Amino acid sequence: MTVWCLLVAVIIVSWVLTLVLRRYALYKSLIDIPNERSSHSVPTPRGGGVAIVASFCLALPILAMLGLISPAATYGLLGSGLLVAAIGFADDHGHIAARWRLFGHFLAASWGLFWLNGLPTIELFGVGFSLGWAGNIFAAIYIVWMLNLYNFMDGIDGLASAEAVSVCLSMCLLYWLSEHTEYMWVSLLLAASVTGFLRWNFPPARIFMGDAGSGFLGIAFAFLSIHAAWIDSQLMWCWIILLGVFIVDATFTLIKRLSKGQKIYQAHRSHAYQVASRAYGSHKIITVAVVLINFFWLLPISLAVALNYLSGILGVAIAYIPLLSLVCRYHDDSSAG
Repeated sequence: MTVWCLLVAVIIVSWVLTLVLRRYALYKSLIDIPNERSSHSVPTPRGGGVAIVASFCLALPILAMLGLISPAATYGLLGSGLLVAAIGFADDHGHIAARWRLFGHFLAASWGLFWLNGLPTIELFGVGFSLGWAGNIFAAIYIVWMLNLYNFMDGIDGLASAEAVSVCLSMCLLYWLSEHTEYMWVSLLLAASVTGFLRWNFPPARIFMGDAGSGFLGIAFAFLSIHAAWIDSQLMWCWIILLGVFIVDATFTLIKRLSKGQKIYQAHRSHAYQVASRAYGSHKIITVAVVLINFFWLLPISLAVALNYLSGILGVAIAYIPLLSLVCRYHDDSSAG
């Protein structure tokens, strides 16, 4: 079996599993019912992200057997991703207290960092910084924030899955152009796993991802970005740049809600992407717009960073400033409860 056959098979498996999960959700009445804090208006099955998790995790060991990912990275990604997915799956079917979810998330982050050997030396403006244990603590917080922000940003049809596919494909291009081709296969595998699901999730969505899928994608991206730092510090900054739409919107919203004394885990629809979707009356417009931003704004900046024409932190600043302006524009919403 060639790796390309594996990727095609993963897309098909993900598509079929999503169909099965949709029927399961309808049978078990696992339905998101619209309310005043929802961004959708039609009752929709949830939990389809399990198809992403299953198809990716079943194929990853095959990728390892083909020598396209190290055993350590395989154990780290599988262990941390499955734990987060299990927590999300349980929460999708009932409710887990926020403190226990957070404990599980930090446990998953610690598992991933163990197999990554922690946070490597990070380069800032050509100077390497080794943060030791403080760096590992910071990395754990970063991983937990990434997996939660991805959950927060999974609020309109197709957005989280389209973001995942576009970011993964962009990173594949960057690995190839920066002559690190051997590291692009995990990103391609993740893109394939999400593509099968996206067929059912693209606006108008026939099934939602759920916490199992969004949390899994968030921790996978955090893990892969730190893994990239061990290859080349510049590549870590590329991941952070490409995920900029999600990072800026979620972080700005978190800070704003904390400043108002609001509970950050309480359901709301005050993210910029949610406000924009109501302003334009369309989920599809916003989802497509985010993909276009990724390919035509964030990818060129990431390419300059990957090829060492631009320092990583400066690339982040250049990429994020217009994004922050967009987020501020769509954050003056009266429904930010």
